[in-house]
Amino acid sequence: MYINLKGHLLSLQKPIVMGIYNVSPDSFYTESVEQVLPKTVDIIDLGGCSTRPGGEIASASDEKQRLQQGFEQLNALYPNIPISVDTFRPEIAHWAVTEQGAAIINDVSGGNEEMFRVVAQLQVPYVLTYPHEGNSSDMLFFFSKQIASLTRLGINDIILDPGFGFGKTLEQNYEIARNLSCLQTFNLPVLVGISRKSMIQKVLGTTPQESLNGTTVLNTLLLERGAHILRVHDVAEAQQAIALYEMVMR
Repeated sequence: MYINLKGHLLSLQKPIVMGIYNVSPDSFYTESVEQVLPKTVDIIDLGGCSTRPGGEIASASDEKQRLQQGFEQLNALYPNIPISVDTFRPEIAHWAVTEQGAAIINDVSGGNEEMFRVVAQLQVPYVLTYPHEGNSSDMLFFFSKQIASLTRLGINDIILDPGFGFGKTLEQNYEIARNLSCLQTFNLPVLVGISRKSMIQKVLGTTPQESLNGTTVLNTLLLERGAHILRVHDVAEAQQAIALYEMVMR
């Protein structure tokens, strides 16, 4: 299994790590770019508008300004690492790909016609998120409809994200985690983003800063259930989890 990053095929035969770099001032977990992103990270996910529950939605102009600064930093420090732009705004996605060199569009909204047209025009991989309340059956139905719409437009590089933490109850998050392997029916890459989220804190009684161990445990279980991409704040720890998982599976 591969994704096409502007002509370069990135293999997903072995799971990979997407490192989070948020330039939004109200992100729930923030560190400087060089603290959280080692040079060995596979993909960097750059976000300029916090999507945490209850967070303030930045204006399009503020999001663009923040992303501009982020792209400048990342392109200087990590010129050879592909960047994913984390945005739900089609116009921001288009600008990020055509003017800033983003290689992937990561859309937590679940998509709409305008965003799908942008992705079809740009022909870049698209992270399709299930952002609603529901269980794994609801998720499968949603993905079936959206994938059909995307493929009709000629979009082939689709990455599925179950949307942990978006609109779901605690029980629904864990039911989807338990049944993540059901996504293998689509034969598409699966991205999971549970890093330091409230679904961990509510069970363990921790803060985001105290939730690294819980993140690693859940990421390992999700690898067993077919995750291809771990979207995380803590890259080195995720890479270690993958290395040990690969050793066991070998």
